[in-house]
Amino acid sequence: MMHKPIEGAGAYHIGQESLFPQEKLMELTRNKNSITIGIPREKDPDETRISLTPQGVNLIIDAGHHVVIERGAGDIARYTDKDYSEAGATITSNLAEVYEADIVLKVMPPSDQEATLLKERATLFCMLSLTKLSKESIRILMERKITAISLDTLQDEHDCYPIVRSLSEIEGIASINVATHLLSNATNGKGVLLGGITGISPAEVVVLGAGTAGTVAARAALGMGAAVKVFDHSMYLLREISHNLGRHVFTSNLHPSVLSKALKSADVVIGTMRFLNGVRRFMLTEELIQLMKKGTVIVDLSVDQGGCFESTRPTSLSHPVYEKHGVIHHCLPSISALFPRSASIAFSNIISGLVLDIAQTNGVTNAIKVNAGLRHGVFLFSGILTNHYVGKHFDLSSKDISLLLAAF
Repeated sequence: MMHKPIEGAGAYHIGQESLFPQEKLMELTRNKNSITIGIPREKDPDETRISLTPQGVNLIIDAGHHVVIERGAGDIARYTDKDYSEAGATITSNLAEVYEADIVLKVMPPSDQEATLLKERATLFCMLSLTKLSKESIRILMERKITAISLDTLQDEHDCYPIVRSLSEIEGIASINVATHLLSNATNGKGVLLGGITGISPAEVVVLGAGTAGTVAARAALGMGAAVKVFDHSMYLLREISHNLGRHVFTSNLHPSVLSKALKSADVVIGTMRFLNGVRRFMLTEELIQLMKKGTVIVDLSVDQGGCFESTRPTSLSHPVYEKHGVIHHCLPSISALFPRSASIAFSNIISGLVLDIAQTNGVTNAIKVNAGLRHGVFLFSGILTNHYVGKHFDLSSKDISLLLAAF
């Protein structure tokens, strides 16, 4: 049956072109509480990671905020400018535009020059790597009244360190991969297979620290057939690792005679102990290192906080290994930089949520007040140093952030 078109102001005509999707013009408005996030390209040649993936950027853009990324920032992690542009970010070669953001997201601490680019009272997220952070940078950040939040010391609602835990899982596995390679003849190592086979004793792996990195490293070494011994201050952590990995793992507190005996027969020693925010400092002396067999491999996962070994010195991606006292040292400040894609995803999963939380609570100060985990990560609040360990390291006075917040 034929229908007659309706006449008048509301009349319409169904033509062939109307059978296809038509563009709809929409007025785009900025959220009145929107913030701008800046992501600069890391200038340190040993830093390959980026704080937000394109997926993380897209979450923030969809919430009504603005992201400015320096051109080429994600290249080494295999994220292209096109990936970020399609996620909604603004790509720029103007570094000043990136650092004019309300929140600047970095992986490594800022250099002196980068610190001067931050606008006054901005918020900075970065790792608290003491081998990369300078006293002058802290002074500049203090002058500019920056609130700086350490990714290392952020806590979640369970009082755990989410970014450290994620990176530690990566680094625990990576440390065993690196040790296996360094034991091989391809790198002039001992030519020892990490795992034993029929008729051949397995290599011995000593792990210092029963936290996440230590547990993952011990699990990876066990999986390859190595004999594993784990040492820690904490009997609680030792019970946990024994429960999780079984009785095949030898566990002990850091008793000097027991540790010395284990080091003498070790083929690999993994250092995973961390010290920020008041954890007891532990360092293996050079005298003990001299007792190790020639060709033993040390992998220090705590270099960015001073290291677990007295013989430790930071190395680079281009030259990650050196030999001292006949012992091979692998001392990258962050071994997860060898796997930047995985590490960047770990950063982004947590940082994107934090940025959205800050926006929803109307600013970083309010977020720090209501979020104890975020507050735990603050090492500068409006230019005032609030981390005792950092203050002690650089001979600077620090204050309790809880007391400071009472004035805001």
